Amino acid sequence: MKTARTDVSVDDFLATVPDETRRADAQTVRDLMARVTGDQGAMWGANIVGFGRTELRYASGTTVDWFRIGFSPRKAATTLYLGDDFPRKDELLADLGPHTIGKSCLYVKRLEAVDARVLEELVTAAAAP
Repeated sequence: MKTARTDVSVDDFLATVPDETRRADAQTVRDLMARVTGDQGAMWGANIVGFGRTELRYASGTTVDWFRIGFSPRKAATTLYLGDDFPRKDELLADLGPHTIGKSCLYVKRLEAVDARVLEELVTAAAAP
């Protein structure tokens, strides 16, 4: 599997984020996810910081080791991997502020533009077992 847990330093990875604002947003998200999960995070593949561990099951029945929640400081937006379904997801997303979503991803262009309290509630709900 291409996206597997690695031994690369999260700090070293975050230091390479070229855009200063995106780098600061990434550090803020890292601190939030670490506080919520009690896990300091680990690199998954080349550019995802994952927190906690879970088992991901494909429709075929194949299972792989995966992170519970995570993020990646992409060029266009900070991508948060929060999972497909968790309590109050739609309600919290409605109150978050400017964002876009994919199936299990939340894309935030500027962290300062979203409601920090709502973001913390989203991360907390997504991280719950």
